[in-house]
Amino acid sequence: MRVLKNRTVIGVICIVLSLIICFVVTPLFQKTMSEKKEIVRVVKPIRSGEEITADMVKTVEVGSYNLPEDVVKQLDTVIGTFASADLAPGDYILASKIAEEPAAENAYLYHLTGEKQAISVTVKAFANGLSGKLKSGDIVSVIAPDYKKQGMTVIPAELQYVEVIAVTANSGYDANTGEELEEGADRELPGTVTLLVTPEQSKVLAELEADGKLHLSLVYRGDAASAGQFIEAQKQVLEELYAPEKEEGEITQETEQTESSKEETNEAALEETEESGVE
Repeated sequence: MRVLKNRTVIGVICIVLSLIICFVVTPLFQKTMSEKKEIVRVVKPIRSGEEITADMVKTVEVGSYNLPEDVVKQLDTVIGTFASADLAPGDYILASKIAEEPAAENAYLYHLTGEKQAISVTVKAFANGLSGKLKSGDIVSVIAPDYKKQGMTVIPAELQYVEVIAVTANSGYDANTGEELEEGADRELPGTVTLLVTPEQSKVLAELEADGKLHLSLVYRGDAASAGQFIEAQKQVLEELYAPEKEEGEITQETEQTESSKEETNEAALEETEESGVE
Protein backbone atom coordinates (compact mmCIF):
# COMPACT_ATOMS: atom_id res chain seq x y z
CA MET A 1 0.00 0.00 0.00
CA ARG A 2 2.92 2.36 0.80
CA VAL A 3 4.34 1.68 -2.67
CA LEU A 4 1.01 2.68 -4.32
CA LYS A 5 1.03 5.94 -2.36
CA ASN A 6 4.35 6.82 -3.93
CA ARG A 7 3.64 9.22 -6.78
CA THR A 8 6.75 8.17 -8.69
CA VAL A 9 5.69 4.54 -8.73
CA ILE A 10 2.17 5.43 -9.83
CA GLY A 11 3.58 7.59 -12.62
CA VAL A 12 5.81 4.78 -13.86
CA ILE A 13 2.89 2.34 -13.85
CA CYS A 14 0.77 4.77 -15.87
CA ILE A 15 3.56 5.27 -18.39
CA VAL A 16 4.01 1.51 -18.81
CA LEU A 17 0.28 0.99 -19.30
CA SER A 18 0.09 3.76 -21.88
CA LEU A 19 3.02 2.24 -23.78
CA ILE A 20 1.31 -1.15 -23.78
CA ILE A 21 -1.90 0.39 -25.08
CA CYS A 22 -0.10 2.39 -27.78
CA PHE A 23 2.27 -0.27 -29.06
CA VAL A 24 0.41 -3.52 -28.36
CA VAL A 25 -3.35 -3.12 -27.94
CA THR A 26 -3.94 -0.40 -30.53
CA PRO A 27 -2.05 -2.16 -33.37
CA LEU A 28 -3.90 -5.40 -32.67
CA PHE A 29 -7.24 -3.57 -32.71
CA GLN A 30 -6.37 -1.77 -35.95
CA LYS A 31 -5.27 -5.04 -37.53
CA THR A 32 -8.56 -6.65 -36.57
CA MET A 33 -10.51 -3.70 -37.95
CA SER A 34 -8.62 -3.75 -41.25
CA GLU A 35 -9.09 -7.49 -41.90
CA LYS A 36 -11.47 -8.28 -44.76
CA LYS A 37 -13.66 -11.29 -45.43
CA GLU A 38 -15.92 -12.30 -48.29
CA ILE A 39 -19.54 -12.88 -47.37
CA VAL A 40 -22.81 -13.45 -49.23
CA ARG A 41 -25.10 -10.43 -49.50
CA VAL A 42 -28.66 -10.09 -50.87
CA VAL A 43 -29.08 -8.01 -54.04
CA LYS A 44 -32.79 -8.64 -54.73
CA PRO A 45 -35.78 -8.89 -52.36
CA ILE A 46 -36.35 -12.50 -51.23
CA ARG A 47 -39.61 -13.57 -49.63
CA SER A 48 -39.90 -16.19 -46.95
CA GLY A 49 -40.22 -19.65 -48.51
CA GLU A 50 -38.78 -18.52 -51.85
CA GLU A 51 -35.95 -20.46 -53.47
CA ILE A 52 -32.69 -18.47 -53.61
CA THR A 53 -31.19 -18.24 -57.10
CA ALA A 54 -27.83 -16.96 -58.34
CA ASP A 55 -29.19 -13.56 -59.42
CA MET A 56 -30.52 -12.81 -55.91
CA VAL A 57 -27.17 -12.86 -54.10
CA LYS A 58 -23.50 -12.06 -54.59
CA THR A 59 -20.24 -12.18 -52.63
CA VAL A 60 -18.77 -8.92 -51.29
CA GLU A 61 -15.71 -8.07 -49.24
CA VAL A 62 -16.40 -6.45 -45.86
CA GLY A 63 -14.57 -5.84 -42.60
CA SER A 64 -14.41 -8.97 -40.47
CA TYR A 65 -14.82 -7.08 -37.18
CA ASN A 66 -18.11 -7.80 -35.39
CA LEU A 67 -19.44 -10.09 -38.13
CA PRO A 68 -22.03 -12.64 -36.97
CA GLU A 69 -20.51 -16.07 -36.50
CA ASP A 70 -23.08 -17.79 -38.73
CA VAL A 71 -22.78 -15.39 -41.70
CA VAL A 72 -22.54 -17.39 -44.94
CA LYS A 73 -19.34 -16.91 -46.93
CA GLN A 74 -19.85 -19.22 -49.93
CA LEU A 75 -22.41 -18.77 -52.71
CA ASP A 76 -22.70 -22.53 -53.16
CA THR A 77 -24.01 -22.77 -49.62
CA VAL A 78 -26.92 -20.43 -50.42
CA ILE A 79 -28.00 -21.07 -54.02
CA GLY A 80 -30.79 -23.64 -54.20
CA THR A 81 -31.83 -23.23 -50.57
CA PHE A 82 -35.03 -21.58 -49.32
CA ALA A 83 -35.35 -18.39 -47.30
CA SER A 84 -36.87 -18.91 -43.87
CA ALA A 85 -37.40 -15.15 -43.43
CA ASP A 86 -37.92 -12.11 -45.65
CA LEU A 87 -34.58 -10.70 -46.88
CA ALA A 88 -33.99 -7.22 -48.31
CA PRO A 89 -31.17 -6.01 -50.60
CA GLY A 90 -28.04 -5.37 -48.54
CA ASP A 91 -28.83 -7.99 -45.88
CA TYR A 92 -26.18 -10.54 -44.98
CA ILE A 93 -27.19 -14.19 -45.46
CA LEU A 94 -27.14 -15.96 -42.13
CA ALA A 95 -27.21 -19.75 -41.81
CA SER A 96 -30.24 -19.41 -39.53
CA LYS A 97 -32.22 -17.66 -42.30
CA ILE A 98 -31.94 -20.39 -44.94
CA ALA A 99 -33.16 -23.97 -45.09
CA GLU A 100 -32.71 -26.96 -47.38
CA GLU A 101 -36.50 -27.37 -47.60
CA PRO A 102 -39.16 -24.65 -47.95
CA ALA A 103 -41.01 -23.49 -44.86
CA ALA A 104 -43.39 -26.09 -43.46
CA GLU A 105 -46.50 -24.02 -44.14
CA ASN A 106 -45.99 -24.10 -47.93
CA ALA A 107 -43.65 -27.02 -48.53
CA TYR A 108 -46.37 -29.05 -50.26
CA LEU A 109 -46.69 -26.39 -52.98
CA TYR A 110 -43.10 -27.00 -54.10
CA HIS A 111 -43.79 -30.63 -55.02
CA LEU A 112 -46.29 -29.94 -57.81
CA THR A 113 -45.12 -31.50 -61.09
CA GLY A 114 -47.50 -29.78 -63.51
CA GLU A 115 -49.64 -32.88 -64.00
CA LYS A 116 -51.83 -31.95 -61.03
CA GLN A 117 -52.89 -28.71 -59.40
CA ALA A 118 -53.60 -27.46 -55.89
CA ILE A 119 -57.00 -25.89 -55.32
CA SER A 120 -58.65 -24.76 -52.08
CA VAL A 121 -62.32 -25.05 -51.21
CA THR A 122 -64.05 -23.18 -48.41
CA VAL A 123 -65.30 -25.01 -45.33
CA LYS A 124 -68.62 -23.22 -44.91
CA ALA A 125 -69.52 -24.94 -41.66
CA PHE A 126 -67.58 -26.85 -39.02
CA ALA A 127 -69.21 -30.16 -39.99
CA ASN A 128 -68.49 -29.69 -43.70
CA GLY A 129 -64.76 -30.31 -43.19
CA LEU A 130 -65.00 -33.33 -40.86
CA SER A 131 -65.08 -31.09 -37.77
CA GLY A 132 -61.49 -29.98 -38.24
CA LYS A 133 -60.11 -33.55 -38.16
CA LEU A 134 -58.77 -33.65 -41.73
CA LYS A 135 -55.03 -33.58 -42.32
CA SER A 136 -52.55 -33.80 -45.15
CA GLY A 137 -52.48 -37.20 -46.91
CA ASP A 138 -56.14 -38.02 -46.21
CA ILE A 139 -58.26 -39.37 -49.06
CA VAL A 140 -61.71 -37.78 -49.15
CA SER A 141 -64.85 -37.84 -51.25
CA VAL A 142 -66.52 -34.56 -52.21
CA ILE A 143 -70.28 -34.63 -51.69
CA ALA A 144 -72.38 -32.13 -53.63
CA PRO A 145 -75.91 -31.39 -52.31
CA ASP A 146 -78.42 -30.31 -54.98
CA TYR A 147 -75.83 -31.08 -57.66
CA LYS A 148 -76.28 -28.80 -60.68
CA LYS A 149 -79.67 -27.69 -59.28
CA GLN A 150 -81.13 -31.14 -59.94
CA GLY A 151 -82.34 -31.68 -56.37
CA MET A 152 -80.05 -34.68 -55.82
CA THR A 153 -77.11 -35.11 -53.47
CA VAL A 154 -74.32 -36.96 -55.24
CA ILE A 155 -70.59 -37.61 -55.21
CA PRO A 156 -69.45 -36.46 -58.68
CA ALA A 157 -67.60 -39.22 -60.52
CA GLU A 158 -64.59 -36.89 -60.84
CA LEU A 159 -64.38 -36.41 -57.07
CA GLN A 160 -64.79 -39.87 -55.56
CA TYR A 161 -61.23 -40.02 -54.22
CA VAL A 162 -59.21 -36.83 -53.75
CA GLU A 163 -56.04 -36.24 -51.72
CA VAL A 164 -55.91 -33.52 -49.04
CA ILE A 165 -52.61 -31.61 -48.99
CA ALA A 166 -53.44 -28.83 -46.51
CA VAL A 167 -56.02 -27.67 -43.99
CA THR A 168 -55.80 -23.94 -43.37
CA ALA A 169 -57.40 -21.60 -40.85
CA ASN A 170 -58.68 -18.16 -41.85
CA SER A 171 -55.52 -16.60 -40.37
CA GLY A 172 -53.39 -18.59 -42.84
CA TYR A 173 -52.09 -21.06 -40.23
CA ASP A 174 -51.74 -24.56 -41.71
CA ALA A 175 -52.91 -27.36 -39.45
CA ASN A 176 -50.92 -29.98 -41.37
CA THR A 177 -47.43 -28.57 -40.72
CA GLY A 178 -46.91 -30.48 -37.49
CA GLU A 179 -45.78 -27.29 -35.73
CA GLU A 180 -46.85 -26.81 -32.14
CA LEU A 181 -48.95 -23.81 -31.22
CA GLU A 182 -47.56 -21.18 -28.91
CA GLU A 183 -48.33 -21.70 -25.26
CA GLY A 184 -51.75 -20.36 -24.39
CA ALA A 185 -52.84 -20.02 -28.05
CA ASP A 186 -56.20 -21.45 -29.06
CA ARG A 187 -56.32 -23.90 -31.94
CA GLU A 188 -58.08 -22.25 -34.88
CA LEU A 189 -60.90 -23.87 -36.82
CA PRO A 190 -60.23 -24.73 -40.49
CA GLY A 191 -61.34 -22.18 -43.07
CA THR A 192 -60.26 -23.97 -46.25
CA VAL A 193 -59.08 -27.38 -47.39
CA THR A 194 -56.52 -27.61 -50.20
CA LEU A 195 -56.83 -30.60 -52.53
CA LEU A 196 -54.48 -32.13 -55.09
CA VAL A 197 -56.46 -32.57 -58.32
CA THR A 198 -56.29 -32.78 -62.09
CA PRO A 199 -57.43 -29.84 -64.28
CA GLU A 200 -60.74 -31.64 -64.92
CA GLN A 201 -61.37 -32.10 -61.20
CA SER A 202 -60.44 -28.49 -60.47
CA LYS A 203 -63.20 -27.27 -62.80
CA VAL A 204 -65.83 -29.34 -61.00
CA LEU A 205 -64.56 -28.11 -57.62
CA ALA A 206 -64.66 -24.49 -58.81
CA GLU A 207 -68.32 -24.92 -59.77
CA LEU A 208 -69.16 -26.44 -56.37
CA GLU A 209 -67.27 -23.63 -54.62
CA ALA A 210 -69.28 -21.07 -56.60
CA ASP A 211 -72.51 -22.80 -55.56
CA GLY A 212 -71.31 -22.73 -51.96
CA LYS A 213 -72.39 -26.28 -51.28
CA LEU A 214 -70.00 -29.15 -50.66
CA HIS A 215 -69.11 -31.59 -47.89
CA LEU A 216 -65.94 -33.63 -47.42
CA SER A 217 -66.16 -37.20 -46.16
CA LEU A 218 -63.08 -39.14 -45.06
CA VAL A 219 -62.47 -42.28 -47.13
CA TYR A 220 -58.99 -43.37 -46.04
CA ARG A 221 -56.19 -42.34 -43.69
CA GLY A 222 -53.01 -44.40 -43.55
CA ASP A 223 -49.86 -45.29 -45.47
CA ALA A 224 -49.06 -43.64 -48.81
CA ALA A 225 -49.08 -46.93 -50.76
CA SER A 226 -52.68 -47.73 -49.84
CA ALA A 227 -53.74 -44.11 -50.43
CA GLY A 228 -52.20 -44.36 -53.89
CA GLN A 229 -54.59 -47.20 -54.76
CA PHE A 230 -57.55 -44.87 -54.27
CA ILE A 231 -55.90 -42.19 -56.42
CA GLU A 232 -55.18 -44.77 -59.13
CA ALA A 233 -58.83 -45.88 -59.10
CA GLN A 234 -59.90 -42.25 -59.49
CA LYS A 235 -57.44 -41.83 -62.36
CA GLN A 236 -59.05 -44.72 -64.24
CA VAL A 237 -62.49 -43.17 -63.76
CA LEU A 238 -61.24 -39.86 -65.16
CA GLU A 239 -59.73 -41.60 -68.16
CA GLU A 240 -63.06 -43.28 -68.88
CA LEU A 241 -65.00 -40.04 -68.42
CA TYR A 242 -62.84 -37.85 -70.64
CA ALA A 243 -61.42 -40.35 -73.14
CA PRO A 244 -64.58 -40.29 -75.37
CA GLU A 245 -64.21 -36.55 -75.92
CA LYS A 246 -60.68 -37.12 -77.13
CA GLU A 247 -61.78 -39.99 -79.38
CA GLU A 248 -64.57 -37.90 -80.88
CA GLY A 249 -62.05 -35.18 -81.62
CA GLU A 250 -59.77 -37.67 -83.31
CA ILE A 251 -62.69 -39.10 -85.30
CA THR A 252 -63.73 -35.61 -86.40
CA GLN A 253 -60.17 -34.87 -87.46
CA GLU A 254 -59.95 -38.15 -89.37
CA THR A 255 -63.31 -37.44 -91.03
CA GLU A 256 -62.13 -34.00 -92.12
CA GLN A 257 -58.95 -35.52 -93.54
CA THR A 258 -60.98 -38.17 -95.40
CA GLU A 259 -63.35 -35.55 -96.83
CA SER A 260 -60.37 -33.46 -97.91
CA SER A 261 -58.79 -36.46 -99.63
CA LYS A 262 -62.06 -37.20 -101.45
CA GLU A 263 -62.29 -33.61 -102.68
CA GLU A 264 -58.69 -33.74 -103.94
CA THR A 265 -59.42 -37.05 -105.71
CA ASN A 266 -62.56 -35.64 -107.34
CA GLU A 267 -60.71 -32.53 -108.50
CA ALA A 268 -57.95 -34.66 -109.99
CA ALA A 269 -60.53 -36.83 -111.81
CA LEU A 270 -62.28 -33.75 -113.25
CA GLU A 271 -58.99 -32.35 -114.52
CA GLU A 272 -58.18 -35.65 -116.22
CA THR A 273 -61.66 -35.74 -117.82
CA GLU A 274 -61.30 -32.18 -119.13
CA GLU A 275 -57.89 -32.96 -120.57
CA SER A 276 -59.26 -36.09 -122.29
CA GLY A 277 -62.13 -34.05 -123.79
CA VAL A 278 -59.74 -31.44 -125.16
CA GLU A 279 -57.66 -34.09 -126.85
